[in-house]
Amino acid sequence: MSALKKETDVVRQTRHHPAELDAIDRRILGALAKDASRSYAELSKIVNLSAPAVHDRVKRLKRDGVIKGTVAILDGCKLGRTLLTFLVVDTSSYKATRELLTFADRPEVEELHTVAGDGCVLVKVRAVDTESLENFLMEIQSLEGVRSVRSYIALSTFLERGPSPDQAVH
Repeated sequence: MSALKKETDVVRQTRHHPAELDAIDRRILGALAKDASRSYAELSKIVNLSAPAVHDRVKRLKRDGVIKGTVAILDGCKLGRTLLTFLVVDTSSYKATRELLTFADRPEVEELHTVAGDGCVLVKVRAVDTESLENFLMEIQSLEGVRSVRSYIALSTFLERGPSPDQAVH
C-alpha cells in the first residue's frame, strides 16, 4: 500500500448507511431527542408499547449506533465560553489535515469536520474571549501545511440541534 493511500485512510471515515427505522423507532428517537432523561415507562405511553418493548428498542438503537450517547447539552455562555466561532482551515496536505484532527481533544473545540469546498477542515470553537481565540488561531496557523484560516464569529444563535428522526431516509 502506498504512503499516500495509508495517509488518506487515516483521515477518511467509513461510509455510513441509514439504519432500518420504523415509525415507532422514530417517535422514540424524537422523544429522546427532546428529553433524553425520559423513563421507559414515559416513552411507553408516548408510543403505546410496553416499557420492556421500548427498552428493547432503545437497546437495539444504541447497539446499531443510531443513539450514539446520552449527554447533557450545556450552555457555553453560562460556562464562560461566550465567543462562538467557526473556522474554515485550508491545508496543503493530508498530513496537515490529520494534524488538525488532534485538536479534537481540546475543550474549546466542539466540532471538527473534514469538508469539501473552499477549505479542508471546519472547526466549531467556543472560546472564553478574543484573547483565547487569538491564541488558538495562532496554534492552528503555526502548523506546517496550514495555508489559511478564515474565522466566522457568531453574533447570535437561533437554532442549534442535532438531526431530527423525522427527516431520516426511509
